[in-house]
Amino acid sequence: MARLFSARMTSLTSVQSRIKLTDGHTIPCVGFGVYNMRPGKETEQSALCALKAGYRHLDTANIYGNEKSVGDAIKKSGIPREELFVTTKLWDNMQGYDNAIKALESSLSKLGLDYVDLYLIHSPNPGKEKRLATWKAMEKLQRDGKIRSIGVSNYGVHHIQELPDNGYSLPAVNQIEITPYLARPKIVEYCQKHGIQIEAYSPLTMGTKLSDPKLKKIADKYNQQPANILIRWSVQHGYVPLPKSVTKERILSNMDVFSFEISKEDMETLDGFDEHHVTEWDPTVSA
Repeated sequence: MARLFSARMTSLTSVQSRIKLTDGHTIPCVGFGVYNMRPGKETEQSALCALKAGYRHLDTANIYGNEKSVGDAIKKSGIPREELFVTTKLWDNMQGYDNAIKALESSLSKLGLDYVDLYLIHSPNPGKEKRLATWKAMEKLQRDGKIRSIGVSNYGVHHIQELPDNGYSLPAVNQIEITPYLARPKIVEYCQKHGIQIEAYSPLTMGTKLSDPKLKKIADKYNQQPANILIRWSVQHGYVPLPKSVTKERILSNMDVFSFEISKEDMETLDGFDEHHVTEWDPTVSA
């Protein structure tokens, strides 16, 4: 699996390098996440720091409570809108056709944007009926130009497959927790077969594995930090990792993953770390 995306890797030279989605739009190959960042100064300053450093891909969500802060950072950055890729997500209690349309309008207002580049159903938890009604609304919002690409988050294979089974389009993206310690081979195989781009949230295992001697040994071999090895592993597998940090040093460090390449043998070693290590929740297995 380590060399599956080797041909495409040659075009990925920075966090601004883009990957083409099945709907024709493109997505920067590394994003900046703002999960668990406090609304206001913390989120705004972190997102602004990331944008000034070179990130062009910001990932927020309604449930994070910091969409306005992300929007404020975008305004202060002065970066043209067309250069940015902004993602937000629809939380569980707003699923359903009418609710989804209202929720997006609310998110756009907080972000100060006319459209988002990617809108995701945050989880499959509300059940099949609401998931399908939500997806119908998202397809309409995409046709109306309020969303460029539509996708899902925390979806297992059975959740995704119910979309074409009921006459709907497949998502352009599935954002899931995925690391060498949580490889999710069945979901990966399905998404790759159907051209669904995988985004990797919590690519740094929320710090829980950064001191793992096995990981540190590989990091030392490449004269890198363990975090950089984890991000690079995602990139080399063709995933779009979403590292987050509130410190300038780490924001900059997390970008520095294009000056080296992990060997085939070391990628295979990293793949062998899989222990189904879920850091918080796993809705991919819900009904």
